[in-house]
Amino acid sequence: TRDQAVPCEIEVSGEPHPLGSQARLAIYRVAQEALTNVTKHASPTRVSLRLAYESTGTRLIVEDFAAGTPVIPDETDGYGLSGMRERAELLGGTLTAGATGHGFRVELAVPA
Repeated sequence: TRDQAVPCEIEVSGEPHPLGSQARLAIYRVAQEALTNVTKHASPTRVSLRLAYESTGTRLIVEDFAAGTPVIPDETDGYGLSGMRERAELLGGTLTAGATGHGFRVELAVPA
């Protein structure tokens, strides 16, 4: 919110549980890259970050809500979506990303 003057909502749900250092780093880096992509590729009216502690693992969702047509980040641009997917897969997790009816969404699931 402070850096881009775009409202950013943060929600944490579930009972927090310990995460390994690699899982913590993956969550941090995916959030960082997803927010960088929002800055570079979207003109959102707001951004939502949700971190959910679940019985099977931890889920991070970064979603922008844009006023216009969403721009899909280029896979070759910086760390990008392919790098986020690789990071997730190394942990046995998944990363999905794609346009929504109102913007773009990145979802990381890391197993417990």
